[in-house]
Amino acid sequence: MSNVSKKFSLDKKIVVVTGGSGLLGRTFSSAVAAAEGLVIVADRDILTAQQVAEEICTSYPNGAIAAEIDITCKQSVLRLIEYVHEQYGVIHAVVNNAYPRNSNYGRRVEDVTYEDFCYNLGVHAGGYFLIMQQFAQYFKSQGFGNIVNLSSIYGIMAPRFDIYQDTNMTMPVEYAATKAGIIHLTKYFAQYLKGTNIRINAISPGGIFNHQPETFLKNYRNYCSNKGMLDRSDLVGTLLFLLSDASLYLTGQNIVVDDGFSL
Repeated sequence: MSNVSKKFSLDKKIVVVTGGSGLLGRTFSSAVAAAEGLVIVADRDILTAQQVAEEICTSYPNGAIAAEIDITCKQSVLRLIEYVHEQYGVIHAVVNNAYPRNSNYGRRVEDVTYEDFCYNLGVHAGGYFLIMQQFAQYFKSQGFGNIVNLSSIYGIMAPRFDIYQDTNMTMPVEYAATKAGIIHLTKYFAQYLKGTNIRINAISPGGIFNHQPETFLKNYRNYCSNKGMLDRSDLVGTLLFLLSDASLYLTGQNIVVDDGFSL
């Protein structure tokens, strides 16, 4: 393997992916295993996490294990860290990818209650904070570490509400507040952790295709360069770059992957 190839390899790296059995999580988890890392598919739904880990292992033997986590519970986060450490003695990185929310999430701004706004902001931004806080403590004790947060283009720009016309969709106000906060938390922790050999960065994806209405897809595509809505796999290259030693001196940054939508 050339020196360049080694820099981009995840060979023997232990990577935790929260929300590892979700829409993006299972793609990220599989990508880590494909890059010769070992992924911890961490999710509140342990049964689905186990299924995802088993599927990954059919293509990449011993490339994945499942673990239970609730990112809004400190003890749950600490149990996961302890479990992985006991199994492998090291954790190289965590991908902060879970997407907690309640059943009222996604309403039009006029219909969002104060209680629901606070709850959804709390579990999402608060859960990401808890992962950053507790993994940073662990990484300090081992002398290195890497945190990748999932934000969004709507953390850096105002929503384009016109793309939702003639659909029953909207852009949740809680989502905008949360993802903007995650970008700033990324910068805060990167600054706070300077000199500790811990780096932390964010990815801000554009919209991810999930069988949205054709009207929405067309409206969205009009703002893009070539493709429009992204496939989950379109984020893999950026994620693997941030997890690999090729980005060893990158910290406090937010990488936008959106086919030009935010321009």
